[in-house]
Amino acid sequence: MSAGATCSSRWPSGTTPPPTRPPCAARSSRPGSKASARWPVWSRVFTKRSPRTGPTVADGTQVLVAGAGPVGLTAAHELARRGLRVRLIDAAPHPATTSRAVATHPRTLETYDQMGVIEEILEQAQQIKAFTMFSQGRRLVRLAADYTSMPTRYPFTAIVEQADTEAVLRAAVARLGVDVEWGTRLTGFSQTTDGVTVTLEHADGSTESAETLWLVGCDGGHSAVRKVLGLPLLGEASETWMLADAPVDVDLPRDSIYWVHTGSQALMMVPFKRGGRWRLLDTTTAAPGTDAAVIADRFTQKLGPGLGRSAKVRTPTWTSVFTFQQRMVPRMGEGRVFVAGDAAHVHSPASGQGMNTGIQEAYNLAWKLALVAQGQAERELLDSYSAERVPVGERLLGSTKKATFLVQLKNAFAPIALPIVFGVIRNLAPLRRKVQREVLGGISGLQLGYPDSPLTRPVATAPGPRPGARASVGAGADPADAGCRAWAEELRDTRWTLAVTQDAVAGAPAANAWLSVRTLCDATEGLGPLADPNGRLRAALGLAPGGWLLVRPDGYVAARGRELTGADLQQALAAAGLRA
Repeated sequence: MSAGATCSSRWPSGTTPPPTRPPCAARSSRPGSKASARWPVWSRVFTKRSPRTGPTVADGTQVLVAGAGPVGLTAAHELARRGLRVRLIDAAPHPATTSRAVATHPRTLETYDQMGVIEEILEQAQQIKAFTMFSQGRRLVRLAADYTSMPTRYPFTAIVEQADTEAVLRAAVARLGVDVEWGTRLTGFSQTTDGVTVTLEHADGSTESAETLWLVGCDGGHSAVRKVLGLPLLGEASETWMLADAPVDVDLPRDSIYWVHTGSQALMMVPFKRGGRWRLLDTTTAAPGTDAAVIADRFTQKLGPGLGRSAKVRTPTWTSVFTFQQRMVPRMGEGRVFVAGDAAHVHSPASGQGMNTGIQEAYNLAWKLALVAQGQAERELLDSYSAERVPVGERLLGSTKKATFLVQLKNAFAPIALPIVFGVIRNLAPLRRKVQREVLGGISGLQLGYPDSPLTRPVATAPGPRPGARASVGAGADPADAGCRAWAEELRDTRWTLAVTQDAVAGAPAANAWLSVRTLCDATEGLGPLADPNGRLRAALGLAPGGWLLVRPDGYVAARGRELTGADLQQALAAAGLRA
């Protein structure tokens, strides 16, 4: 598409349009990116409610987010990017300096791309492209991270220290005018059909009663929001493990996560980008309080025999002994109050899913809450948050249990069974590829979707991404292709996207405050043209002449068809409660 092409728009009466945006082809200047500092966030329209219709929000807060970890920061960012007034609090006196969550998987990297922070995240990242398993000094198998069947712009896991992730997200949130209020603890709340009244305690001991229209609890495993709502964490406690971050003198490639079996116990090694440091996990722990030198010596004594090579662990910069749990809530909120992240579920660290799952929840909730708060969708849209995310959480609990079982294998048969099992996997290419697909599919988040969501309109067959799946460019497309790059840029838009071919333009509506309409075409003609000069993007998306694709703001396909009719599109939009 030429730099001079612009998107067609039509604004409903009573709606304030956003300020003029850059041309469609130049959307790198988007809210939340470094290049977008001169572009204001979409109009933050907020009308105080009268006592007759609900509580007045004196400070203009529409959403209060409790918890400024990665999940809370994601929620605050996406709400503010969509024009809502957000207040972000955290009970801690200052930002964290240590890192519990470190693995950022491909689907979360795609989300960071949509948020406009991917470049800053990758600057901090050690890229992981393999999983390597050792037992009693022998390398059993190295499984490459092959994403051929799950196309993505980010075919790797990024190891980023949580403190670095939070710093990037805090800066992005600050660019949108939201600052974290440290030392501010939520101690209680009450809600009506029109709003939420929260009680806050500040670091100096003073208390505050504040009002907000919505409350989002991202306040961790001991969530006050979850407890006041009365949501139980259902599941079980599991093992007690030790974590340590330490420099390790060892001759190993740093593009892999290592699982090391010593014969009677198992360890994991995850490389950080800087300082020769590794995240070490021991599935058999000593009593809490062991000093750093003893911990370093203990890891050294175990890693050497397991790897079959010298491994000197130096003084750890951080250690933690903890009993992890496998639990989640039966629903993700009630009324005007919601939970996300560790406030909604807790996992084993074996597969690194907790933070990634929470970030997906925050993004899922934020776009829905923004549409409802701005009067562009019915309240029923928010019911889909639980409907979509609880099943995902249940599947993840099952997969993390399997990963935990594998990581902590330490029975008497393991030294005999492991070489046999992984020898077969290594030598049988079809089996090896199958294991790679299943492992990567579960860990990466790329195969998770919403096929059974109330927002999804199923189809019998589809050559491209099916409704409920990611709107990825498909295995046949080149991510460096001009059309595919333009599509990735389109997915950063905060609105729904209706993609049509040139033959379907006549049946397409005009763009509006919540809908972007793009014509995938050879050149720059059409309604909101998106140039696909060689047709690769249309082929990858399965768009034949006359076809159309409706994509949600989080990048998942809601509906598609071979011929665009007003009735088909209206049914798809009505399923989301959108006010056309």
